[in-house]
Amino acid sequence: MTSLGHPQLSGLARNPAAPEDVLVRLAAHPAGRHGLSMRRGQLADAVVEALLTHGGGGAATMLRRDRISSGMRRRIAEHPDPAIRDARADSVRHSVDREVEVGIADLEKVYGRPRTALAGARDPKLRTAVAQAWHDRPMTVQAALLADPDPRVRAAATVRPQPGVPPEWTDRCVADPAVRANVAFYVPLTADQFAELMRTEDEEIREAVAGNPHLSADMVAQLLDIDDPNVRVAVAQSRHVNAETRDRLYALVEAEREAGSTAARTALNWCFTEPSWLREEPLDERLTYLDCRQPVFRRVLASCRDLPEEAWRRLDDDPDIKVRRTAARRPDTPPEVLERLVRAHGDEFHIRLQLVEHPNFPRHLLRTFVTELDPRVRYVALQDPELPVTALLQLAAAPEPFLRRGVARHPRATAALLNQLLADPTPDVADDAAANSVLPRSRMCRILSEADV
Repeated sequence: MTSLGHPQLSGLARNPAAPEDVLVRLAAHPAGRHGLSMRRGQLADAVVEALLTHGGGGAATMLRRDRISSGMRRRIAEHPDPAIRDARADSVRHSVDREVEVGIADLEKVYGRPRTALAGARDPKLRTAVAQAWHDRPMTVQAALLADPDPRVRAAATVRPQPGVPPEWTDRCVADPAVRANVAFYVPLTADQFAELMRTEDEEIREAVAGNPHLSADMVAQLLDIDDPNVRVAVAQSRHVNAETRDRLYALVEAEREAGSTAARTALNWCFTEPSWLREEPLDERLTYLDCRQPVFRRVLASCRDLPEEAWRRLDDDPDIKVRRTAARRPDTPPEVLERLVRAHGDEFHIRLQLVEHPNFPRHLLRTFVTELDPRVRYVALQDPELPVTALLQLAAAPEPFLRRGVARHPRATAALLNQLLADPTPDVADDAAANSVLPRSRMCRILSEADV
């Protein structure tokens, strides 16, 4: 998170309680400008003016329209310095030239034309940018992109399953080396199209085909003997494979992993597909997967919401932690199940909805997690906004930086505790301490003075 050698300045610039004069001073330092680029909400005009004065075109580049007033937008558009006046447009053009994805609204503003016109621009890199950014384009535009003479445009137009490939275009896409690996993953295939893709003997295409959810039983049967761990795992997840064949395919890949195969380890541990078709099966059929040896099937089952109580009891005790966490996200999970799971394994704070946010989670018990042995579980206590200062002091003394960072962000951290954390040897801890709105203004000014800002 931090950069430019001064985490306190970067964090202070993100502090929602930092007054305008402090933010103006921070704009004079590279670390302060870095923090201001991540600050939430609209910036005051005086802060924007300071950013332009000290940061020039680099600062202007990061000033999105929603972060500045209409007056400052006009000021930038009419600025006498072309490096500032043209900074945002130059950044967009540079991204297009490097084939880095840019928002469709930015493309329209910078190039001064509607997206329908940009889709037919003379520059193939600009057409590629439109294909990357305009996700809900109509099928008439999609057809034009699929027929584009530049392979980069055609490839960009087919990366995502939407808006899709019209059936009358499938033959052409299957025959096109620029897009066949993309469409092989999601387009319904005829027997002839499937055969044409397989004749390429291209590893990437075979793996894409194997993951296609629309394959027929005959197509899946033709993939069974391909010696590729990614193909085997994808085929094992097919609705057309029985339990015996599925177990055999997984066993082959597991044996390769144990023999040291990186490809097999990746196929088993980093496979992002799942047998989503299972959710559509009748309840009686789905329940047969309670005994499935492969956790991914039990995970999909646990994501359903109409299972009987006995099934939930078994899934709550599943040996796979991901299965248990998926099951625990149902609306009526008992409080004791949620507590037991989080107390044993902590929570997943990198995802949007944590288990501690579940309506049934016994949040009055959060502070009891402070004394747990596992630091990942102790971290859960910090989700209590009323956590006593004595508990915060205990967690602030932990050797794990992520625990100290959690304390630095806590709303009940005291000025004295934040002062301690501002001197933490881990830069991210100091950064978060400076960003805490509890930090007194006098301490903010000291941070600026110590940095000669």
